[in-house]
Parts: sequence; structure tokens; C-alpha cells
Amino acid sequence: MKIQAIKFRKDGFYTQPMVFGGEEGPAQYDINVRYRGSLQNYLIDAGDEVILVDTGLPAGTPEEKPDETSMAYTGKDICSYMEAFAALGYRAEQVTKILPTHKHADHSGELRSFPNAKIYVNEEELSAAELQGLDNLVPVAFTDGAYYEFPACQKIRDGVYYIKAKGHTNGNSIVIVENDGLFYMIHGDITYVDEALYANKLSVVFEDLPAARETLDRVRAFIGSRPTVYLSTHTPQGYENLEARRVMDLDHPVETVLAEVEFTGQEGTGRYVCSVCGYVYDPAEHDGTPFEDLPEDWRCPRCKQPKEKFNQA
Repeated sequence: MKIQAIKFRKDGFYTQPMVFGGEEGPAQYDINVRYRGSLQNYLIDAGDEVILVDTGLPAGTPEEKPDETSMAYTGKDICSYMEAFAALGYRAEQVTKILPTHKHADHSGELRSFPNAKIYVNEEELSAAELQGLDNLVPVAFTDGAYYEFPACQKIRDGVYYIKAKGHTNGNSIVIVENDGLFYMIHGDITYVDEALYANKLSVVFEDLPAARETLDRVRAFIGSRPTVYLSTHTPQGYENLEARRVMDLDHPVETVLAEVEFTGQEGTGRYVCSVCGYVYDPAEHDGTPFEDLPEDWRCPRCKQPKEKFNQA
């Protein structure tokens, strides 16, 4: 089997309060510490079939224009997800299965572009707005028993396992690929950056905090016991680990390279983008109400994150 990264955004960042502050609170951390961010999903070429793990942002999602107060920034477009997928030499009709890690649009945005694929979805995620109108969903109840430290899994094929990993969302899942003596752990947002994995810190984005802590504990126990390549969605460390076939050593972290950030002060369009799930707030669709005039306790309609997680577009 061959695993490849589908890269579609680069040069983003995630601040220390966001990626470390889930349990102690973001105020304990320095917003001026910004870790490198990007967006990529993964493709598994099994020879006789092509499997996708997540399907990027929807085409047309605007880029964000972060400022010094931004908690996160998903980065600049390299190209659209579908263009990045095609650049690897594949066609949409070749994809037989899709394994979403969770519902958020930066992971599920192009599911509709693969009509021949079966979309395996944690059954707890089926009611998500992002998944409505799809007729090729396969509910997963994780009936194949435990997979090492994880109590519930579904075997997708030899060497490919879909793992129940509640926390970030209630239907969050992990994909593990066994190949050439290594375990490739493909995840959505168990951590946003590898520094959080090494430091054993939870991000501030979760639907169930105790479950998120339990999942991270299981992830670290798995990695501590087996040669694991950790493939993240939101940091270039994900594809760097893949390209180097780097086995994670929790006692010896890879040296941190902080994000290089230049704030341009560009004038915005009036639209705002959630840096967590990709939801676009457009005043034209909300009776002309500017984002700035929304109540301070307003939340993202999709992922329920506060206004501070939004950036101008």
C-alpha cells in the first residue's frame, strides 16, 4: 500500500492557546507562539482500490486574512482539494471508499465529488449538516472489537482500520494503516500540531472534553508501544512525517520550527471564515448584519465555536 498527502493549503498557523489550552484554559498560554499550519488530507492506494481519508474544503471556500489576534489560520490556497487530488494522477471515479475522520467541512467538503465511493461514517455523525443529501453513506457501528488500546474498531480491509475516537467531535474517528512493519495513524484533529502530542495537551476545540482526554491518552499509549507514523491534517509535520517515515518518539520530540507570520492588513470582504470548520459567515445571507455586530456570545452554526475563532475573508 502507498499513502500520499493531498496538499491544498500552506503557510498557516495555530497559536499556543488554541492547541494547548483545552484543559488549563487558553489564558495560560502565549498567543504570540504560533506553530506551523497547513491543510492536507490523505490517500491510500491499496493497488486494487483507492481509499480517501477526508476530502478537504469545499471548492470556493475563501482564504482568511488573519491579524495579530487570530487564534488560528488555515493558510493560503495552494489549489483546491480536487485539483490537488487530480495532481497525484487519480480520477474521482477510481475512489472506492472514503473514511471521514469527522464532520467538519475541512474534512468533508468534497464528499459529493466522489459519487462512486462508499462513505464510511461513524453512526454518531450521520445527522451532521455537512453530510445531509448524500445517498452513499455507510453507517459504521465499530463492531469488530478492540484494536490494541482502542476499544472499538471497524476493519475496512486487510491493513486498514477505522477507529472510534470520540472527543473533538462526538463522531470523531482515526484511520490506522499497517504497512511494511509501521503503523500509519491518520487523524483529523486529535491534535492540531505535533507539539501538542509531545506535550500531552488538548486543543480548545472539542465536543466532549473527558472523551477527548481519553482518546489522546489512548493515542499516546499506542504510539509509545508501536512504531507509529503520525499523520496530521493541520500541520506540515503530517506530510513531513509521512515523507520521512518518521516514527514518533514521545520522549524525544522533533525540534519545533515556529511559523513565520507577516500580517498584511488587507481590507476584508465583509465575510468571515471559521478557522475550525470552514463555515463562511456572509452578511448578505443574514439580513445584512455585519459580523462585528453579532452578539459576543454568538457561536458558529456548524461547530459551535465562538467569534474569536473566525478570521476575515
